[in-house]
Amino acid sequence: MLDMTPTISASPVDGAHHLRVLLVDDDEFARTIVGESLGLGMTVQTASTVAEAIGMIDEFDPHAVVTDLDFGRGPDGVELLLHLEEDYPWVGKVVLTAHASEGLAMGRGDRIPAGTVYLVKNDLESLADLSRAVESSIRNPFAVTTPPPSEGTDARIPVSAAQGETLRMLAEGMSNHAIARVRGISLRSAESLVTRIFLTLGITPDPDINSRVVAVRLWQQGRVYIK
Repeated sequence: MLDMTPTISASPVDGAHHLRVLLVDDDEFARTIVGESLGLGMTVQTASTVAEAIGMIDEFDPHAVVTDLDFGRGPDGVELLLHLEEDYPWVGKVVLTAHASEGLAMGRGDRIPAGTVYLVKNDLESLADLSRAVESSIRNPFAVTTPPPSEGTDARIPVSAAQGETLRMLAEGMSNHAIARVRGISLRSAESLVTRIFLTLGITPDPDINSRVVAVRLWQQGRVYIK
């Protein structure tokens, strides 16, 4: 679990205190806490949308960008990463998200560009880990890296791509009728798919528990990934 104490360890990157980091997150609390922590050793500017971040890049000239993936409606974090890869390939790229799989956050395939450090919030022991990830993204621009989960991290549950997409629809509040319409399947098939998801997640039928809420909570906690 992420320790929100803003403590930054000694930096392994020469001149790290002169690094400029653009932090992009639509959650004001996250921007404040993470921004203040990184700001102890780096110069940080923040943006709440992808469009705002793109508009800041030329003037701020960041060494690295730290971004969430899901921004609701509008451009998402992957689009920002691809923009950086195309126009600013020298900028370090770090994803900081609650989702263990990009597909669960975005409902798409593997689109994160090479050179991106992918961090799951629940795997971070402290914000010092994020500082090191920023430095790593600048040093190693060619391979996507995912730091290993910290000891004690809850085991994640693998789901298929179809189950992951359906789980994302459940998180958006879609009914079985809506899921059937979007996926182009019968209502009965949609109901069976949702039931199989519950079984995969270890959710057993219980009249006192809303299985859809439990499934979405697991998704939001980053406990599920697409295999």
